[in-house]
Amino acid sequence: MENFKFSTLEYKRPDCERFAAFAEETKECIENAGSYAEVKGAMLAYDEKGKDFSTDTTIASIRHTLDTRDEFYEKENEYIENTFPTIMPKLLAVDEALMNSPFRADLEKEYGKQFFAQKELSKKAFCEANIPLMQKEAKLTTEYQKIMATAEIPFDGKVLNLYGVQKYFEHDDREMRKAAVRAYSDFYHKNEPRLEEIWDELIQIRNEMGRNLGYENYIPVGYMNQGRTDYGQKEVESFREQVRTVIVPICQKLYEAQAKRLHVDDFACYDEKRIFSDGNAVPAGDDDFMVSEAAKMYHEMSPETGEFIDFMIEHELMDLKNKPGKASTGYMTELLRYSAPFVFSCFNQTIGDMGVLTHELGHAFAGYMAMRSQPISDFYSESTDIAEIHSMSMEQFAYPYAERFFGEQADKFRFAHLQEAVTFVPFGVAVDEFQHICYANPGLTPKERTLEWKKLEEKYMPWRVYEPDDFFDRGGYWYHKLHIFLYPFYYINYTLTTMGAMEFKKKDKENHESAWADYLRLCECGGSMSYLETLKYANVSNPFEPGSVERAVSVAREELMNSPFMA
Repeated sequence: MENFKFSTLEYKRPDCERFAAFAEETKECIENAGSYAEVKGAMLAYDEKGKDFSTDTTIASIRHTLDTRDEFYEKENEYIENTFPTIMPKLLAVDEALMNSPFRADLEKEYGKQFFAQKELSKKAFCEANIPLMQKEAKLTTEYQKIMATAEIPFDGKVLNLYGVQKYFEHDDREMRKAAVRAYSDFYHKNEPRLEEIWDELIQIRNEMGRNLGYENYIPVGYMNQGRTDYGQKEVESFREQVRTVIVPICQKLYEAQAKRLHVDDFACYDEKRIFSDGNAVPAGDDDFMVSEAAKMYHEMSPETGEFIDFMIEHELMDLKNKPGKASTGYMTELLRYSAPFVFSCFNQTIGDMGVLTHELGHAFAGYMAMRSQPISDFYSESTDIAEIHSMSMEQFAYPYAERFFGEQADKFRFAHLQEAVTFVPFGVAVDEFQHICYANPGLTPKERTLEWKKLEEKYMPWRVYEPDDFFDRGGYWYHKLHIFLYPFYYINYTLTTMGAMEFKKKDKENHESAWADYLRLCECGGSMSYLETLKYANVSNPFEPGSVERAVSVAREELMNSPFMA
């Protein structure tokens, strides 16, 4: 396995029936075990089988997103999405046997209380009545992804996908920026009828899942599926309010300064990505140059990151170039059989490419470390609200190396990136609140939901102005955020973890060695602790505490407001 390369990995259709049968055998072994050693042995053997099964499903998923037009992997992906839910009862029965084992205390002593906390959540979030609903949900989300991936937008004499047209949002010609945003908006407007139907069906399906589990709607289930064991809606609501009162005013000042830099009196949405009048920072080389410089950066950053990037390159575990038919997304996933992360994205020759090489590789580094530090695959992946701290903090740790990627434009990159990190947060909490509104009010019509988004923009993004009467002006901008469709209640994680990343920025400024040591602790911890326990273990603050947002963004605000670019 040491010499594998992703491009030549053999794909075998995951045998769901065989894995389910092994799960049944494991359950019986655990129930009939006469000693802790027998229970542990059965559990570890099942864990190894699970790694193999997971790897087969992940290979299919990756290759499907690499080219959504490939019928073979489209059908394989469809098979997995339809079949996997049907075997979940047998997989959960293994967890049930472990939870009921007379040796439970021994397991908890060796693996910690989070081992059972996650299993309890999985149990509470599933019932057999939801299997057909999960299959319908998967079909709808796959359709949404395909609509996005196969977008063909005629613009500037070319036919572009969604990533391609976004490059023009930074164009020096204001009319070109305006036209690009209109072309982007028109794509969603054209597809609005079907997107309305997909979103409406997803709300109904997911709310039915919630009712089948004894809840009024899907919201509690969404929280459980995100692995949240020590906070809920009230804490998230209080955090959103801190963002509104602390961060929204900072963003307004940043955009006012940006309007002056651009010499525009009528600052509009199509100006937001054009940070500087003489042009944004752009990569100093092509895609291969960026990857080569990233490899050098990670070797200089630490021995651990140097070993990690060599592993990623040697085994072809990154697919970053934009290609026709490629899914319009970016992600990190794991090939558990090989203890290997995999990173997927679509470069578009903007500063966003640097984001990929730090954000997604930050995820991958955390996975790489956890897979080498934790004893079982349950702990290889942390809860989603922790995961984004890894990625966003890596973006900050990369700031000293910006000259490698942007040359003389490095300061422009750092300012623009930090401004984006801060101005993103109000949008992120708006996405979260929008989902709460939609699931709590399923009777809203599609147009009423879009109006709710418009109200949230006025609340959290009061600076945003669209062209009068266009699709985005009446609230259609939310359609572009795939997390709303694909990953319910995930998006708040980006905002919570921005606070963690800003804190690491502050810690790094004060003492780099100490900050990096805490970061390694965070990565190695994986999913072995709850959210709040992990923060404490890595010496990171609780973002729900009053005043935490103010403290977290203090250094970022100081750097931005005192920057010569604000003059």
